[in-house]
Amino acid sequence: MTALAAAGVVCCLGLGAAGCARSDAVAQGPPAGDPVRVLRTAADALVEAGSSQTRTSLEMATGGTRVTIRGEGVYDYRKRLGRLKLLLPQDPAGAADRRPITELLAPGALYMKNRGAGVPADKWVRVDTATLSDGNLVTGGATDPFAAAEVLRGTRSATFVGRTEVAGARVRHYRGTADLEAASAAASEVNRGPLGAAAKGFATARVPFDVYLDDEGRIRKIRHRFSFVNGERQEPVAVASTTLLYGFGARADVRLPADEDIYAGRIAQE
Repeated sequence: MTALAAAGVVCCLGLGAAGCARSDAVAQGPPAGDPVRVLRTAADALVEAGSSQTRTSLEMATGGTRVTIRGEGVYDYRKRLGRLKLLLPQDPAGAADRRPITELLAPGALYMKNRGAGVPADKWVRVDTATLSDGNLVTGGATDPFAAAEVLRGTRSATFVGRTEVAGARVRHYRGTADLEAASAAASEVNRGPLGAAAKGFATARVPFDVYLDDEGRIRKIRHRFSFVNGERQEPVAVASTTLLYGFGARADVRLPADEDIYAGRIAQE
């Protein structure tokens, strides 16, 4: 008999079989609290945590073509600042792998290095996120982790799926649908405008999601499914955005570029 099995036997003998079974039932049963209310406040737990490391994945599918952009970095939920390094898919023509794009996420702005032909290697491209019809939930190739969390403030319906693990952490899995207009109304000031723009810019303001919360209520993994119409070809584009959060409390020293380091010229289309 292993030590783990022996410990289980001692538990049941010492507390009684009924008590041991009842404890297991509580652990496996649904958590207390209405899922909708729990998810609408999940972003607050991230602010309390302060910061984390993150991995992102953005999958886009249209007309039988599917591409995936992956990223990794850190995010400060109190300052609303993040840094990601994105890996683009290989060039369809079979050219050499593209250089990673470094992105800085900030309130109202997205800064990108190695983005666009003709941009000097030491310069950043700045995008005003208020001008983006998707609220920068898709355009940057990754969803801002805090914006991803604040989408849940617009949760309309949700159910508890069950308990599982994400990257070694015990979590509670929820599935539901959020409304971007409602999320915009309830979001922090920095995300109110972008989420409102996304509500108008996407094919639908309804966003299906799966989210996994740890025992402290922090998001460990969240997956959204967005939909928009390609403006040039008028083709529907399905987007699955996955954000993984871990290493809470990690150092997130994000410094924004000085004005002289920002490229002011035109960016060639790739």
